[in-house]
Amino acid sequence: MNPTAPKHQFVNPFNIEDTELVIGGLKLSRLAQRVGQTPFYAYDRQLLNARIAELRQNMPPELKIHYAMKANPMPAIVQHMATIVDGFDLASAGEMKVALDTVMPATQISMAGPGKRPAELGQAIAAGITINVESQQELNVIAALSEQTGIQANVALRINPAFELKASGMKMGGGPKQFGIDEELIPTVLQHIKSLDLHFKGFHIYSGSQNLKAESIIDAQQKSIQLAVSLTEHCPSPIEKLNIGGGFGIPYFPGDVPLDTRPIGDALAEAINQSKSQLPEAEIIIELGRYLVGEAGIYASQVIDKKISRGQIYLIVDGGLHHHLAASGNFGQVIRKNYPVAIGNKMGIEEMETVNIVGPLCTPLDILADKVPLPKAEIGDYVVIFQSGAYGLTASPTAFLTQPNAEEILV
Repeated sequence: MNPTAPKHQFVNPFNIEDTELVIGGLKLSRLAQRVGQTPFYAYDRQLLNARIAELRQNMPPELKIHYAMKANPMPAIVQHMATIVDGFDLASAGEMKVALDTVMPATQISMAGPGKRPAELGQAIAAGITINVESQQELNVIAALSEQTGIQANVALRINPAFELKASGMKMGGGPKQFGIDEELIPTVLQHIKSLDLHFKGFHIYSGSQNLKAESIIDAQQKSIQLAVSLTEHCPSPIEKLNIGGGFGIPYFPGDVPLDTRPIGDALAEAINQSKSQLPEAEIIIELGRYLVGEAGIYASQVIDKKISRGQIYLIVDGGLHHHLAASGNFGQVIRKNYPVAIGNKMGIEEMETVNIVGPLCTPLDILADKVPLPKAEIGDYVVIFQSGAYGLTASPTAFLTQPNAEEILV
């Protein structure tokens, strides 16, 4: 990289009208009045639609796009996503209930997680969704439940591959992991499945997340398909579903370059075409959460105090890490970095000052932005955190210090 080249800067995906951010066709101040309080999360359905449309344009037409509900399980979001994606991937019985309340067929829903309780497994069997099996013990429990209920369970094996998704924010495959069954053990487990009355669906291979390197994603996808092909001779029946995971990231911090999905789609089309003879009945699935919803959401709070401490300006807002742990830097960041932030009712104002934005909690960890240049703000102005559509409210310690909760709205 050229050291003199400018770093990539955040591009606001929302409209601006009269210096106010516009979400879902409404100015921020009017939206706040409609919600009835701050803080709140707002998600723009048109941005959700646009992301899916762009992805379908860049991906092979036969590819199935699943929404990973853990990114944002808000019922209104899930209801909307059910009309624009091909399936859901969920991680709990609670998420299962939300998913089954939508129009999405159970046949297009799968469940993953390394510690599924027997009761959850029983619910999944009864619902007819596909269970991504994470261990030999879990497989035995499923088989016993299936025999007890007389309902044949749908199962896919989640594989912990020998490879990893390089340059990913969180690695979920390669080496020792709590996720899935180690690749080298899969043939033995497949042999065991042949003796059980279970409906074998295929494989789930999820090796990492939050990746902005197209070449890394291409490499992992190709290796995932090759691994599935190599296991076909051991399978009790033809592979029906091959979930090759996700990993697509979004830019959060200065210097992050948005992911270009076009080369990923081109390479994936070639890999799918080459594997058709070995995987003639398989649906190829990608499982995305953050990439589908992350950039469509904002977190808005209001300035309730402004003070100067030894030369530094502090904007104290009515929201904080209890609603948005990720923006505070306490959700996986080693070195704290600022999410993109704005004064939502003073967009484009030139009079700037450098401020710290902090929440109301009695902890020095409650920082939403540290030393950021922003338009001069006063009490009553709105602070907006962008890139907040994924891993927001439900990924935060909402009970901490018993503060009021944030609202969520889809517009």
